[in-house]
Amino acid sequence: MSQVKQVGLLAAGCQPWNKDVCAASGDRFAYCATLAIYVYQLDHRYNEFKLRAIMSEHKKTITAISWCPHNPEVFASASADNLLIIWNVAEQKAVTRLDNTKGIPASLSWCWNAGDSVAFVSHRGPLYIWTISGPDSGVTVHKEAHSFLSDICLFRWHPVKKGKVVFGHTDGSLSIFQPGSKNQKHVLRPESLEGTDEEDPVTALEWDPLSTDYLLVANMHNGIRLLDSESLSCITTFSFPSAAASVQCLAWVPSAPGMFITGDSQVGVLRIWNVSRATPLDNFKLKKTGFHALHVLNSPPAKKSFSTNSPSKNHYTSSTSEAVPPPTLSQNQAFSLPPGHAVCCFMDGGVGLYDMGTKKWDFLRDLGHVETIFDCKFKPDDPNLLATASFDGTIKVWDINTLTAVYTSPGNEGVVYSLSWAPGDLNCIAGATSRNGAFIWDVKKGKMITRFNEHGKNGIFCVAWSHKDSKRIATCSGDGFCIIRTLDGKVLHKYKHPAAVFGCDWSQNNKDMIATGCEDKNVRVYYLATSSDQPLKVFTGHTAKVFHVRWSPLREGILCSGSDDGTVRIWDYTQDACINVLSGHTAPVRGLMWNTEVPYLLTSGSWDYTIRVWDTRDGTCLDTVYDHGADVYGLTCHPSRPFTMASCSRDSTVRLWSLTPLIAPLVVNILTDHSWDDIIGNTDRAMVPGAPPLLCGKISKDIKQELDKLSSDMRRKKLRWFSECFSPPGGSHNLWDLVAVINGQDDSLLPQNYGEGIMHMKHLVRFKTSEAQELTIVKMSKFGGGIGAPSKEERLKNAAEIHIRLGQIQRYCELMVELGEWEKALSVAPGVSMKYWKKLMQRRADQLMQEGNDDVIPYCIATGEVKKLVNFFTSRGQLKEAVLVAQGACEGNIHGPPITSINHAANSDNDNIEKYCGMLHRVCKELAEWYFQDGRAVLAACCHLAVDNAELAMASLIRGNELELAVCVGTVLGESASKATHYVLELLARKYMTTATWDLAARLLQMIPDNEILLAKLCAFYPGSSAEINDLHEKCGLPSLEECKELAESAHAEAEIFPAVKYYLLSPEPEKALPIGITYIKEQLSSPDWTVDSVYHILDLLSYIRTDRLILPKCSEERNELLILRGYIGALLAIGRQYSSIVPALYEYTSQLLKRREVAVPLQIEQLSVELEAWRACTYSLKVADNALYNPPSEAQKREYSQLLSRMSEEPIKGLEGPDYVTGSNLPSHSDVQISCFTGLRIQGPAFFLEDGKSAISLNDALMWAKVNPFSPLGTGIRLNPF
Repeated sequence: MSQVKQVGLLAAGCQPWNKDVCAASGDRFAYCATLAIYVYQLDHRYNEFKLRAIMSEHKKTITAISWCPHNPEVFASASADNLLIIWNVAEQKAVTRLDNTKGIPASLSWCWNAGDSVAFVSHRGPLYIWTISGPDSGVTVHKEAHSFLSDICLFRWHPVKKGKVVFGHTDGSLSIFQPGSKNQKHVLRPESLEGTDEEDPVTALEWDPLSTDYLLVANMHNGIRLLDSESLSCITTFSFPSAAASVQCLAWVPSAPGMFITGDSQVGVLRIWNVSRATPLDNFKLKKTGFHALHVLNSPPAKKSFSTNSPSKNHYTSSTSEAVPPPTLSQNQAFSLPPGHAVCCFMDGGVGLYDMGTKKWDFLRDLGHVETIFDCKFKPDDPNLLATASFDGTIKVWDINTLTAVYTSPGNEGVVYSLSWAPGDLNCIAGATSRNGAFIWDVKKGKMITRFNEHGKNGIFCVAWSHKDSKRIATCSGDGFCIIRTLDGKVLHKYKHPAAVFGCDWSQNNKDMIATGCEDKNVRVYYLATSSDQPLKVFTGHTAKVFHVRWSPLREGILCSGSDDGTVRIWDYTQDACINVLSGHTAPVRGLMWNTEVPYLLTSGSWDYTIRVWDTRDGTCLDTVYDHGADVYGLTCHPSRPFTMASCSRDSTVRLWSLTPLIAPLVVNILTDHSWDDIIGNTDRAMVPGAPPLLCGKISKDIKQELDKLSSDMRRKKLRWFSECFSPPGGSHNLWDLVAVINGQDDSLLPQNYGEGIMHMKHLVRFKTSEAQELTIVKMSKFGGGIGAPSKEERLKNAAEIHIRLGQIQRYCELMVELGEWEKALSVAPGVSMKYWKKLMQRRADQLMQEGNDDVIPYCIATGEVKKLVNFFTSRGQLKEAVLVAQGACEGNIHGPPITSINHAANSDNDNIEKYCGMLHRVCKELAEWYFQDGRAVLAACCHLAVDNAELAMASLIRGNELELAVCVGTVLGESASKATHYVLELLARKYMTTATWDLAARLLQMIPDNEILLAKLCAFYPGSSAEINDLHEKCGLPSLEECKELAESAHAEAEIFPAVKYYLLSPEPEKALPIGITYIKEQLSSPDWTVDSVYHILDLLSYIRTDRLILPKCSEERNELLILRGYIGALLAIGRQYSSIVPALYEYTSQLLKRREVAVPLQIEQLSVELEAWRACTYSLKVADNALYNPPSEAQKREYSQLLSRMSEEPIKGLEGPDYVTGSNLPSHSDVQISCFTGLRIQGPAFFLEDGKSAISLNDALMWAKVNPFSPLGTGIRLNPF
């Protein structure tokens, strides 16, 4: 099973180059990065769109995509390598491809009403039609659509009129073709262009869905027109509020006849129009950068069934997001928009979903790189900030906990090949570009502070800031020089090479040593302390150019180099020799990274799309990761989080990985409180081939030093500090803060950023109030705050939002008054008190009177200020009005509201508090489930801990398979989590029941109080020689093999089933236990009111029989019976635990075994299918309450199902019901497509391979299966170990 776990994905943005790069169908939409198509789908339960798939087969830029109008599972894409692909979305695979499109397709569309055919056209034409299937399959040329006088921008088929098609040209004209009437070529140019040869390209073109002849067209400079394609006349020319506005894209709103929306090209303004008016109905500024594409989703998502104030529903918009705040409504609100979503793509790669009905952003991928990312590095003093350098000319800095952009460089640098952070907390990044030399960017100030151009116009491939001497920066370039200079630009050394230099790296041990990688296939080492410009050492051996070089951080004099020959070589500077060659990549090697704690671990990334992790002691490849969809360029990790790696690629994504599984034994040594010698060591000990991993770096030594200072609480701190060092980002710090709060830690010790995560409920109000106060008083710094910093209004709005949610109404009102939103303030003011409301009304009335505004009347009337109002009218000469008011008052119509105070009885408050607590727990549970379904089990656990629910928090970690973390947290939480902790230790022990780690499994089980039976199971399963087995028995406090045999025989004679089975399993002939145990289970099952509990203890014990004995031919009958019984009881357990995805598979497995194998068990295949159908009918009803096609279960099925449930007892640990969902389950892989042998569908998230090496199931299914049935689904009798 793959050892490296994907834990985070930073998706690419939408490319801004080609026209048709966004498409939608039903509840899905797709957009294109340069090389991949991202498909999002609506998750109906939470009413939000989630990334479902990344499809990448194109090797060059994708130029257009089109969704099939009559089959929502199919769409087409075209790319610059003359390739057209038809995709099946559900299966996420290419169905068919057309390899030569004769020119690059600029626009592509399914032919409406023409079955399976796709039309495409290059800029010059002609229009080709590719019929995919059927008797006429193949490519034909459209009879008339060719020989155009001006290039084609895009074309559109008419959705109703068969065969009617329109083309938009760069000269601003249109060409219209329809069967049976004359072709109209190059007609309807904007009037102002007639008679000139100026270009004014058509930027958007859409047929009116309600008419056969009308169409909307937008030209770059001449705005939008509604045209009649029959009479070739212009019906309406729409006019814009400002002459500067130009339209980039437009879309009809299908649910509102006559309505359409447009996006501006310069600024992100969305305009709403109706064909009946020449001016827009409304304008919203959504973003600072211009629009690129728009698409209206025609099925409005259903409204949420519940709404929780989730802290991270807006988790795509960072605090410094480029998105503009929700627009305030403009004056003409006479229209209302239909509910619907517009997918908006922007020129900077941002992608958003605008909910037109509520005028809100639903989802925003704020900024994304839209091109190859060449380099990524963590900030030296902050493991949560990652910088990336891209082909798109920018460096971006990301917060890896929220995966949002925090800063972006000004851009326009050509290609940025490499970046290097300044050491420590200097907050600067050096960047290397293809044509603009190198630069230093001050991240916080957001500007370039220095440029270096000693290499002239030559590309600089690598920049390295010395971390031992922060004044020195090295660059290497295509001109063959590696130049070392000081920050102020003084050149210290120019090292000339015979060819281009691609990589350089400063030694981590000697500040004057630097290595380079060169096109002449050699690695060189230079020593700066001499004046010579000759290298100290030249290493030869690679057979193609050398790209990157990296010095080992832990072993002095050791460095590695990656080359286009596909190998990584390890060199020893002290021996002048290559000490290892790592072969396995099938293409040039780019990324290289040494681990900063385990001296032999090295990771490499290659153009073969893979990442490999190596044990450099013997050159074995420990793991290969296939998730990227293109060349892997950069790999990095932060020394304080040494087992979290970031990688970047030509597929425009950054992915985060956890390498912790590679050092699993080490983690267990820490959990089981082993001696320091088994945890921390020196590099010589760690480098002994085959030795278990040891930590040799700075962070582990620091943790040990800190622990040595402590007098108490050592174990808890040790678990916490190591757990934080091993865990990937995404909540582990948050989790530990909550554990500390629950354990009574003083609040003054909470970290600074505690308030940004999930807080304990007792802090929520306090922290949020102070956050709101900060928002209110913070003065902007001179430079503004990062990308598009929020204005004062936005900050006050945000503060008000927090106050009102915390029930601090008066503060909300005051802030609303400051923002001029009196209506909002007054409408909630009575919630403070009537007195306060009256005071506010008076303040508003005074203000309106000063402005002489008639709106003052209702205010005065409502508060009974008759005199004031009369004076107001009199002073304005409105005497008739004054009389009216006075008269009304005399007749007793105008009163001020009564202001009284009501004393509540104290006990009703308590009832309320109890009611609210219940509500709080419910909401936290729903929020936890939301995180969990999003593949973030650790944050789900945080939600439970926030309301002191340790049991459910542990259950979230177990269901997310975060077992090591669960043991650490459970141990520190103590009694409240002990049941769950023991269960996790049991699962972890199963994980380590493998050849090299039996003693680890035994030590884990020894941490559980009543462990005798658990240790017996471990020893029964252990496959060693007699001496080794006796040795293990002794360690576990069990009798020897021979003694067990005697005990078994006497127990059997006494008819004591359980001890007989147990001791036979521990004896030299464990297979003797099978007939005894199985006979007992069959007898139980034959009685009408048997329960799972009555058979499970024996069945589970039997399942630990040694595999080599179970698969003996003489045991085949008993083996088959054991597998069938385990399968059947497993199915019942799965029903009890709500593992609905594997229940059918378990029933199917049991029936297949019953069919194929000669057995005598009290189970009938017919009965199994009756049970399965009853389960389906009774549980299906819970899922689809509103589905019209749903058939309710029959009475017999209800009886059958309740009979099934009556056989099961309560789960001892709360919260384990529901499917397992490991971290990363929701992260689509690019290239590794595995089909599940359970469902026949593509596996989303990590896959688990069965023992034949071919069959795969999802890791989630494998975990659930193993928890209820330890034997493999292939029916071989091999035990499954997916933990």
